[in-house]
Amino acid sequence: MSSLEVNGEAKLKTPAQLKKEAEKAAKLAKFEAKQQKLQQQKVETAAKPKESKKKEKESKPAVTEYIFSKPLGEKKDIFGELPAAYNPKYVEAAWYEWWEKEGFFRPEYGRDLNQPNPKGKFTIVIPPPNVTGTLHLGHALATSVEDVMARWHRMKGKTVLFNPGCDHAGIATQVVVEKKLQRERGLSRHDLGREKFVEEVWKWKDEKGHVIYDQLRKMGASVDWDRAVFMMDPKITRAVTEAFVRMHEKGIIYRSTRLVNWSCALRSAISDIEVDKKELTGRTLLPVPGYEEKVEFGVLVSFAYPVEDSDEEIVVATTRVETMLGDVAVAVHPEDDRYFHLVGKSCKHPFLDRKLPIITDGFVDPQFGTGAVKITPAHDHNDYEVGVRHKLPFINVISDEGFMLDNCGEFSGLKRFDARKKVLDALKKNSLFRELKEHEMIVPICSRSKDIIEPIVKAQWYVKCEEMGRRAVEAVETGELKLIPEFHKKTWYSWLNNSRDWCISRQLWWGHRIPAYFISVNDPKVPKGDPSDNEYWVSARTEQEGVEKAAKKFNVSKEKISLKWDEDVLDTWFSSGMWPFHIFGWPEETADLKDFFPGHLLETGHDILFFWVARMVFMSQELLGKLPFNEVFLHALVRDAHGRKMSKSLGNVIDPLDVIHGVTLEQLYKQLESGNLDQNELKKAKEGQARDYPNGIPECGTDALRFALMAYTTQGRDINLDVLRIQGYRFFCNKIWQASRFTLTQLGTDFQVQSEFKLSGNESTLDKWILSRLSYCVQQSEDGFAQYTFPQTTTAIFNFWLYEFCDVYLEGVKPVLYSDDKTAIDAVRQILYLCVDTSLRILSPFMPFITEELWQRLPKRSTVTAPSVCLVDFPEPNQYSFRDEKLDERINSAMEIIKRVRSLRSDYELTGKNKCDLYVVFLSPDDLNEVVDLTQLIATLASSTNVTLLIIEEKSKIPTGCATVTVSAKCTVSIGLQGIIDVEKETSKLEAKRQKIEAQLQKLRETMSQADYDQKVPLGVQTNNKERADALELEFGHLSEAIHALKSN
Repeated sequence: MSSLEVNGEAKLKTPAQLKKEAEKAAKLAKFEAKQQKLQQQKVETAAKPKESKKKEKESKPAVTEYIFSKPLGEKKDIFGELPAAYNPKYVEAAWYEWWEKEGFFRPEYGRDLNQPNPKGKFTIVIPPPNVTGTLHLGHALATSVEDVMARWHRMKGKTVLFNPGCDHAGIATQVVVEKKLQRERGLSRHDLGREKFVEEVWKWKDEKGHVIYDQLRKMGASVDWDRAVFMMDPKITRAVTEAFVRMHEKGIIYRSTRLVNWSCALRSAISDIEVDKKELTGRTLLPVPGYEEKVEFGVLVSFAYPVEDSDEEIVVATTRVETMLGDVAVAVHPEDDRYFHLVGKSCKHPFLDRKLPIITDGFVDPQFGTGAVKITPAHDHNDYEVGVRHKLPFINVISDEGFMLDNCGEFSGLKRFDARKKVLDALKKNSLFRELKEHEMIVPICSRSKDIIEPIVKAQWYVKCEEMGRRAVEAVETGELKLIPEFHKKTWYSWLNNSRDWCISRQLWWGHRIPAYFISVNDPKVPKGDPSDNEYWVSARTEQEGVEKAAKKFNVSKEKISLKWDEDVLDTWFSSGMWPFHIFGWPEETADLKDFFPGHLLETGHDILFFWVARMVFMSQELLGKLPFNEVFLHALVRDAHGRKMSKSLGNVIDPLDVIHGVTLEQLYKQLESGNLDQNELKKAKEGQARDYPNGIPECGTDALRFALMAYTTQGRDINLDVLRIQGYRFFCNKIWQASRFTLTQLGTDFQVQSEFKLSGNESTLDKWILSRLSYCVQQSEDGFAQYTFPQTTTAIFNFWLYEFCDVYLEGVKPVLYSDDKTAIDAVRQILYLCVDTSLRILSPFMPFITEELWQRLPKRSTVTAPSVCLVDFPEPNQYSFRDEKLDERINSAMEIIKRVRSLRSDYELTGKNKCDLYVVFLSPDDLNEVVDLTQLIATLASSTNVTLLIIEEKSKIPTGCATVTVSAKCTVSIGLQGIIDVEKETSKLEAKRQKIEAQLQKLRETMSQADYDQKVPLGVQTNNKERADALELEFGHLSEAIHALKSN
């Protein structure tokens, strides 16, 4: 459906429709760029000295930046002349500081929180970004969605709190500060000690922690900065301590020895989300921290274990041959008759004094390899389960630092991957090596340290998740908690119906230290405890409380108790799981907790649905007995224009500030060079940037970036974002600017705006049509916000402003505005005001800066008291009851005629000065009557002097020398070209042009049809070729039609 085909209500856009919308924006960008180039040429021509003039008047310089005449935080000066063209630097200056100083984003603004707001409340907390980082486009998308919803609800009159904050990012921050210490002072954290190191982290946070907040301000986030929270603030530490103690006392938190993901570089367990899974197709050398040479992965080593008291052997295979030092058994499938006679016997370890029993287990795949599997329970997740089932010993052979332990015989003390080579050599020396072949595998890599993850058995703290998972599933099943889009329910159920207990220990120094104490009892009646035994631990808010609880636990006096505070800190997800309520002061019954918890909406990426969203539900239901929010909107992940994941090594990770301010290709290169890429990755990343951004990234501004991100935000899993197409929305901003500027000029200084818009009865058909389209836009916008179908709203306002208000209405009413009909002029001016005022209010949540700049300059109705567009009432559909679908269809019919004529005029290269008569022929009088009152509109928009409407029987009245084209099954239009063009010459010219296009298209098709095209040609080039072929086909069709139109007469 085109922008003017308005039958029926709008439906959610398909990916193809959204792509088309993006292409419209790209075309608009090209058009505006061309117009700017032409304008520049005019300026340059005008600036050249002419022989007939001695002195040229200097051209007025364009306004590009706002000159501050008031202190920052004061309201921006809006009484000067509106600049001739939109410039984001000018528009985005000064407004945010004013909003913040005035307190517009505080829920207390203009109301008493002790009094109920009949329009309701809306609370949304920001997903706390890591203090170590800077915002990327994924953050920009999240911030845009969150802020758009907060601004919309605020304009709906609700009490709104958008609460900001920042995460302490345990591992990430510790790594950054450790590297800084090593680089600047040659020290490790162990050189400093825990207390001094934590002091260094706080210094770094105080120096760098503002960066994220500065970016949020630049993005226009309407957060209440007075309520900003850092995850290590004292009130958060108090809440985290309280939560741990309560849950430990109830038995929900317990200590256990299990297999964990271990980073030897960090010397800590890490969560699954911090593990990158690198897929290998075969032998690959990977860099590993602490090793000068790269380490070999992607190979499968087969070796033999001799069977005790026998000449037989069992061949097993592994990708981690060094772990054979921790083998405790060999497993075969219970129905594999090849090994029946060996089950119950043992293999002899070739390097250690250890027997390996031959056991049966159903997990073994008899078709894989030899059908026999080495079992290393302490270093493999599958083997761990086998070890538990068969009560096998768990022998750890790798230290926390990645060295082989003392129980590894001749290999003790070696680094784990050095041991890999030595073990392989020893197997060969003992004639036990059988084969080494390439093997597909997934290598787990720590996303923070880039170390290879080792599964290691450790005593850690765990949270029981089964019951909490059941409650979380039930909340979604009953509809109490709504996941948007709904297809994420399947993932929710899959994860939470099979919830494994959650490891919350981290062997770090930066974070919330676990409030647990190991108990030593100085009493011979009490056996000495093991740190892995939960019974010898006590949780407490203070050490004194811990002593009292331990004495009571073991029924001894307090003097016999010694406590040792656990060195570990809590998993970051534990404290962030309490984010929706501990930021408001829980466990205290604060006013904010009462007013703003539970929240209403949680917005985040679907990739952390389990890691964060589920855990917030767990913690809130467990500690407060209620859900933390009612709805969860899960935005899609941002990929690049080619559908690739954002990755520094691909050079496609873009800082949103680079889109806002613009950046050169050389500056993008420097950003890459300041990172940690190796030379090959750096070369590849630079090549990617050169291909995608040969001229850098143009300055687009915050409003264009926000609008583009929201226009792309479908309820799917991924967004393929072409950064350069954001520029198209910057040019859309210029359309908004120019239309508003035109309106302000037409309103003048004597315009009296009505206190409430009412039809005067003097409105023309075109006036009534734009009111109908405005009503449609308001309804679509309301529905889009309410249903989180943001492209529905962005498409509605984009189409209204660009294709209906600017392209049709403004052009169509110019003859009226330039006439002497004061009654008609007044009607048009009231409608101009209504359209601009309403549209700016709809746009405000998406584009807060340009709408504030323009709205402030509009006259205000007497009923409007809001000082800012961000506080004024959002347009309500019931206030816009002007919808007329029949009229929409009639204007659409006229526009189809106009578009056909414009297309022909473009093909014949006619300018606006070439006025042509039009003859529109209809099949019936009824069809003719549908547009009889629209001839002036057709004449104006089609650059025509006269428009003659005919029925088919009157076709003979069309003079010779006309080009005729079909508009629809009911209508044709003829354009009079007599005396304007030479038909024969024009036909020859068009045919030559068509032949050239055909040749280009043929050549492109041949390239695209080559057998290895999909494999050898970069995806970006393929995309460009496809778009180029589509454009050539379209142009070929236009030329063919234009030639046919000439020949028809």
